[in-house]
Amino acid sequence: MTDAAYEPWLTRWRLTPDGAPFVTRIGSRLMPVRFEGEPAMLKVAEAGSEEEAGGKLMAWWAGLGAARVLAIEGSALVLERLDGPRSLAEMARGGADDAATRIICETAVSLHAPRAAPPPASLVPLRRWYRALPAAAARLGGLWAEAWAVAEPMLDAQQDIAVLHGDLHHENVLDGGERGWLVIDPKGVLGECGFDYANLFRNPDADTALTPGRLARRARIVAEAARLEPRRLLAWVFTYAVLGAAWSLEDGQEADARVGLRIGEMARAEMAR
Repeated sequence: MTDAAYEPWLTRWRLTPDGAPFVTRIGSRLMPVRFEGEPAMLKVAEAGSEEEAGGKLMAWWAGLGAARVLAIEGSALVLERLDGPRSLAEMARGGADDAATRIICETAVSLHAPRAAPPPASLVPLRRWYRALPAAAARLGGLWAEAWAVAEPMLDAQQDIAVLHGDLHHENVLDGGERGWLVIDPKGVLGECGFDYANLFRNPDADTALTPGRLARRARIVAEAARLEPRRLLAWVFTYAVLGAAWSLEDGQEADARVGLRIGEMARAEMAR
């Protein structure tokens, strides 16, 4: 997308460019702008994409635990710009992993709180989110089959169902200055609250996540901070890590798949303690 392609939105919402546009890893286009004099981000996703659905969820959260949506229409939206200096990823790598984990939990709890308005119709049921796992179990057996045997009954009997971020990790929770820590880039899933914490266990990078003792320590912190049953939390971590490995194999990313399987093995071992 050229700079000119942003023009309809710049004009419609009276935005002033405030930096060079760029494209995210998954193809959304962003441009730093000023909205009524305040720093913001113009984001243009592909129509009908997961990113467009995520924008609708951001608007529904109405700035509670998430970046505020200042304007939205179709596949385009304007978000408040979160440019505080603190980074949860750097905290996790730099000896403050416990604090980073608690911040993610506090943010998730605020996201999961009930809202008066009905949620967007674009939310994906958690069972559908898992659809690659039974296919991998049938094709590959092994840890995939074990993970599906754990996941299937949990998906059939979900507890504390809420609107979930679906991709909650260190780089999707940003420093919003006086507004605190706020999320961006949700996938938008409807399901059990405990699932939303599983992704942080393989982030912010493989070396950090695979540090000996790290997974067990994070599990204790998350269970306490989010008031989750520890073994059920670990079951979500186990099954999600193996599900992620299935996705990685589909994308031809064998190294990422090995990381996912290793985290799954670690979570399974903690479940057995």
